[in-house]
Amino acid sequence: MSAVPETAMVLAAGLGTRMRPLTNDRPKAMVQVAGRALIDHVLDRCVEAGVKRAIINVHAFADFLEAHLKRRGDIEIIISDERALLMETGGGVRQARALLGDKPVFLCNIDSVWTEPQGSAMARLARGFDPSRMGAQLMLAAMDQQLGYDGAGDFFMDENGVLSFRDALPHTPWAYMGAQIISPPIIDSEPLEPFSFTRVWRRLSQEGRLYGAPLGGFWMHVGDPQAKEQAEARLAAPAL
Repeated sequence: MSAVPETAMVLAAGLGTRMRPLTNDRPKAMVQVAGRALIDHVLDRCVEAGVKRAIINVHAFADFLEAHLKRRGDIEIIISDERALLMETGGGVRQARALLGDKPVFLCNIDSVWTEPQGSAMARLARGFDPSRMGAQLMLAAMDQQLGYDGAGDFFMDENGVLSFRDALPHTPWAYMGAQIISPPIIDSEPLEPFSFTRVWRRLSQEGRLYGAPLGGFWMHVGDPQAKEQAEARLAAPAL
Protein backbone atom coordinates (compact mmCIF):
# COMPACT_ATOMS: atom_id res chain seq x y z
CA MET A 1 0.00 0.00 0.00
CA SER A 2 1.48 3.35 -1.08
CA ALA A 3 1.13 6.82 0.34
CA VAL A 4 -0.37 9.44 -1.93
CA PRO A 5 2.36 10.68 -4.32
CA GLU A 6 3.54 14.22 -3.78
CA THR A 7 4.01 14.66 -7.54
CA ALA A 8 1.66 14.50 -10.50
CA MET A 9 2.31 15.09 -14.17
CA VAL A 10 -0.52 16.62 -16.19
CA LEU A 11 -0.32 16.07 -19.94
CA ALA A 12 -1.40 19.46 -21.28
CA ALA A 13 0.67 19.85 -24.46
CA GLY A 14 -1.79 18.43 -26.99
CA LEU A 15 -3.06 20.49 -29.93
CA GLY A 16 -6.73 19.92 -29.14
CA THR A 17 -7.72 19.65 -32.79
CA ARG A 18 -11.00 17.85 -32.00
CA MET A 19 -11.95 20.72 -29.70
CA ARG A 20 -11.87 23.35 -32.46
CA PRO A 21 -13.10 26.06 -32.79
CA LEU A 22 -12.71 26.38 -29.00
CA THR A 23 -8.96 25.83 -29.34
CA ASN A 24 -8.42 28.35 -32.13
CA ASP A 25 -7.11 30.89 -29.61
CA ARG A 26 -6.15 28.83 -26.58
CA PRO A 27 -4.72 25.45 -25.54
CA LYS A 28 -7.14 22.64 -24.84
CA ALA A 29 -6.14 22.91 -21.18
CA MET A 30 -7.73 26.38 -21.06
CA VAL A 31 -11.12 25.36 -22.47
CA GLN A 32 -13.70 26.09 -19.79
CA VAL A 33 -16.16 23.50 -18.50
CA ALA A 34 -18.78 24.81 -16.09
CA GLY A 35 -16.81 28.04 -15.69
CA ARG A 36 -13.48 26.42 -14.87
CA ALA A 37 -10.56 25.61 -17.17
CA LEU A 38 -9.89 21.92 -17.80
CA ILE A 39 -6.41 22.29 -16.30
CA ASP A 40 -7.96 23.54 -13.07
CA HIS A 41 -10.46 20.69 -12.89
CA VAL A 42 -7.50 18.28 -12.97
CA LEU A 43 -5.32 20.27 -10.58
CA ASP A 44 -8.23 20.57 -8.13
CA ARG A 45 -8.46 16.77 -8.02
CA CYS A 46 -4.70 16.54 -7.50
CA VAL A 47 -4.81 18.97 -4.58
CA GLU A 48 -7.77 17.16 -3.02
CA ALA A 49 -5.78 13.91 -3.18
CA GLY A 50 -2.81 15.49 -1.39
CA VAL A 51 -0.47 16.19 -4.32
CA LYS A 52 2.08 18.94 -3.60
CA ARG A 53 3.56 19.63 -7.05
CA ALA A 54 2.43 19.26 -10.64
CA ILE A 55 4.68 18.94 -13.68
CA ILE A 56 2.80 20.28 -16.69
CA ASN A 57 4.01 19.91 -20.26
CA VAL A 58 3.23 22.79 -22.64
CA HIS A 59 3.29 23.26 -26.41
CA ALA A 60 0.40 25.06 -28.12
CA PHE A 61 -0.29 28.55 -26.69
CA ALA A 62 2.30 27.74 -24.03
CA ASP A 63 2.69 31.34 -22.81
CA PHE A 64 -1.08 31.62 -22.28
CA LEU A 65 -1.15 28.44 -20.21
CA GLU A 66 1.93 29.34 -18.16
CA ALA A 67 0.48 32.75 -17.30
CA HIS A 68 -2.72 31.12 -16.09
CA LEU A 69 -0.88 28.56 -13.98
CA LYS A 70 1.01 31.27 -12.12
CA ARG A 71 -2.28 32.22 -10.45
CA ARG A 72 -2.43 29.00 -8.48
CA GLY A 73 -0.96 29.16 -5.00
CA ASP A 74 -2.18 25.82 -3.68
CA ILE A 75 0.22 23.59 -5.64
CA GLU A 76 3.75 23.99 -6.94
CA ILE A 77 3.86 24.16 -10.74
CA ILE A 78 6.86 22.94 -12.77
CA ILE A 79 6.81 23.39 -16.54
CA SER A 80 8.13 20.75 -18.95
CA ASP A 81 8.65 22.72 -22.16
CA GLU A 82 7.67 21.03 -25.44
CA ARG A 83 7.49 24.20 -27.52
CA ALA A 84 10.20 22.89 -29.87
CA LEU A 85 8.66 19.44 -30.44
CA LEU A 86 5.38 17.90 -29.33
CA MET A 87 6.37 14.62 -27.68
CA GLU A 88 2.96 12.87 -27.39
CA THR A 89 1.88 11.16 -24.16
CA GLY A 90 4.77 8.75 -23.70
CA GLY A 91 7.47 11.01 -25.05
CA GLY A 92 6.24 13.84 -22.87
CA VAL A 93 6.69 11.73 -19.75
CA ARG A 94 10.09 10.54 -20.99
CA GLN A 95 11.23 14.12 -21.59
CA ALA A 96 10.13 15.10 -18.07
CA ARG A 97 11.75 12.02 -16.49
CA ALA A 98 14.38 13.97 -14.53
CA LEU A 99 11.61 16.01 -12.90
CA LEU A 100 9.62 12.99 -11.74
CA GLY A 101 12.01 11.36 -9.27
CA ASP A 102 11.85 7.63 -8.60
CA LYS A 103 8.86 7.44 -6.24
CA PRO A 104 5.36 6.78 -7.60
CA VAL A 105 3.68 9.67 -9.40
CA PHE A 106 0.27 10.35 -10.87
CA LEU A 107 -0.14 10.90 -14.61
CA CYS A 108 -3.28 12.74 -15.68
CA ASN A 109 -4.76 13.64 -19.04
CA ILE A 110 -6.16 17.11 -19.54
CA ASP A 111 -9.58 16.21 -20.96
CA SER A 112 -11.15 14.32 -18.06
CA VAL A 113 -13.66 15.61 -15.52
CA TRP A 114 -15.19 13.18 -13.04
CA THR A 115 -17.40 12.90 -9.98
CA GLU A 116 -16.20 11.37 -6.73
CA PRO A 117 -19.12 10.14 -4.63
CA GLN A 118 -16.72 7.95 -2.62
CA GLY A 119 -14.14 10.66 -1.91
CA SER A 120 -10.85 11.21 -3.71
CA ALA A 121 -10.49 8.59 -6.43
CA MET A 122 -6.82 9.49 -6.92
CA ALA A 123 -6.05 8.96 -3.22
CA ARG A 124 -7.85 5.61 -3.37
CA LEU A 125 -5.84 4.66 -6.45
CA ALA A 126 -2.62 5.47 -4.58
CA ARG A 127 -3.61 3.38 -1.58
CA GLY A 128 -4.03 0.37 -3.85
CA PHE A 129 -0.74 0.80 -5.68
CA ASP A 130 2.00 -1.70 -4.84
CA PRO A 131 5.19 -0.80 -6.74
CA SER A 132 6.74 -4.16 -5.89
CA ARG A 133 4.15 -5.85 -8.14
CA MET A 134 2.85 -3.05 -10.35
CA GLY A 135 4.47 -0.81 -12.92
CA ALA A 136 1.28 1.19 -13.46
CA GLN A 137 -2.25 1.17 -12.10
CA LEU A 138 -4.89 2.80 -14.27
CA MET A 139 -8.14 4.31 -13.08
CA LEU A 140 -10.97 2.83 -15.14
CA ALA A 141 -14.51 4.03 -15.77
CA ALA A 142 -17.39 1.62 -16.22
CA MET A 143 -18.73 1.93 -19.74
CA ASP A 144 -22.21 2.71 -18.43
CA GLN A 145 -20.86 5.49 -16.18
CA GLN A 146 -19.34 7.86 -18.73
CA LEU A 147 -20.07 10.35 -21.46
CA GLY A 148 -18.00 11.69 -24.33
CA TYR A 149 -16.10 8.45 -24.92
CA ASP A 150 -17.29 6.74 -28.09
CA GLY A 151 -14.99 3.72 -28.04
CA ALA A 152 -15.82 0.11 -27.20
CA GLY A 153 -13.78 0.00 -24.00
CA ASP A 154 -10.05 -0.45 -23.49
CA PHE A 155 -9.34 -3.21 -20.98
CA PHE A 156 -10.52 -6.34 -19.25
CA MET A 157 -9.76 -6.49 -15.52
CA ASP A 158 -9.55 -9.75 -13.57
CA GLU A 159 -10.42 -10.28 -9.90
CA ASN A 160 -6.92 -9.21 -8.86
CA GLY A 161 -6.98 -6.02 -10.90
CA VAL A 162 -4.66 -7.31 -13.63
CA LEU A 163 -5.45 -5.72 -16.99
CA SER A 164 -5.50 -7.14 -20.49
CA PHE A 165 -6.16 -5.24 -23.69
CA ARG A 166 -9.43 -5.47 -25.64
CA ASP A 167 -7.52 -5.83 -28.92
CA ALA A 168 -9.77 -7.48 -31.53
CA LEU A 169 -12.64 -8.29 -29.16
CA PRO A 170 -15.84 -6.29 -29.77
CA HIS A 171 -16.12 -4.57 -26.39
CA THR A 172 -15.03 -4.54 -22.76
CA PRO A 173 -16.62 -3.21 -19.55
CA TRP A 174 -13.82 -0.72 -18.77
CA ALA A 175 -12.37 2.42 -20.33
CA TYR A 176 -9.22 4.23 -19.23
CA MET A 177 -10.45 7.56 -17.87
CA GLY A 178 -7.25 9.57 -17.95
CA ALA A 179 -5.58 9.14 -14.54
CA GLN A 180 -2.99 6.57 -13.50
CA ILE A 181 -0.23 6.04 -10.99
CA ILE A 182 3.16 4.79 -12.16
CA SER A 183 6.65 3.98 -10.98
CA PRO A 184 8.74 6.44 -13.06
CA PRO A 185 11.54 3.93 -13.81
CA ILE A 186 9.13 2.11 -16.18
CA ILE A 187 9.86 4.86 -18.73
CA ASP A 188 13.66 4.66 -18.47
CA SER A 189 14.15 2.10 -21.24
CA GLU A 190 12.24 4.21 -23.75
CA PRO A 191 14.10 6.44 -26.22
CA LEU A 192 13.62 10.20 -26.10
CA GLU A 193 11.21 10.56 -29.02
CA PRO A 194 7.50 11.23 -29.58
CA PHE A 195 5.44 8.11 -28.77
CA SER A 196 2.20 7.03 -27.14
CA PHE A 197 2.22 5.87 -23.54
CA THR A 198 0.27 2.84 -24.74
CA ARG A 199 3.65 1.40 -25.76
CA VAL A 200 4.65 1.29 -22.08
CA TRP A 201 1.33 -0.28 -21.13
CA ARG A 202 1.83 -3.04 -23.70
CA ARG A 203 5.21 -3.90 -22.25
CA LEU A 204 3.90 -3.88 -18.68
CA SER A 205 0.98 -6.08 -19.68
CA GLN A 206 3.36 -8.67 -21.09
CA GLU A 207 5.24 -8.59 -17.77
CA GLY A 208 2.02 -8.94 -15.72
CA ARG A 209 2.59 -5.53 -14.12
CA LEU A 210 -0.32 -3.55 -15.60
CA TYR A 211 -3.16 -3.12 -13.12
CA GLY A 212 -6.42 -1.22 -12.87
CA ALA A 213 -8.90 0.06 -10.33
CA PRO A 214 -12.48 1.30 -10.74
CA LEU A 215 -13.15 5.03 -10.61
CA GLY A 216 -16.30 4.56 -8.56
CA GLY A 217 -17.79 7.70 -10.06
CA PHE A 218 -18.99 9.20 -13.34
CA TRP A 219 -16.41 10.11 -16.01
CA MET A 220 -16.83 12.90 -18.54
CA HIS A 221 -14.37 12.74 -21.45
CA VAL A 222 -14.29 16.32 -22.70
CA GLY A 223 -12.73 15.78 -26.10
CA ASP A 224 -14.85 17.98 -28.38
CA PRO A 225 -17.37 20.86 -28.14
CA GLN A 226 -20.37 18.51 -27.95
CA ALA A 227 -18.82 16.59 -25.05
CA LYS A 228 -18.12 19.89 -23.29
CA GLU A 229 -21.81 20.80 -23.54
CA GLN A 230 -22.84 17.34 -22.31
CA ALA A 231 -20.44 17.57 -19.37
CA GLU A 232 -21.74 20.99 -18.38
CA ALA A 233 -25.32 19.71 -18.50
CA ARG A 234 -24.37 16.72 -16.35
CA LEU A 235 -22.56 18.88 -13.79
CA ALA A 236 -25.52 21.31 -13.62
CA ALA A 237 -28.09 18.56 -13.10
CA PRO A 238 -29.27 17.72 -9.57
CA ALA A 239 -27.36 14.86 -8.00
CA LEU A 240 -29.11 11.52 -8.49
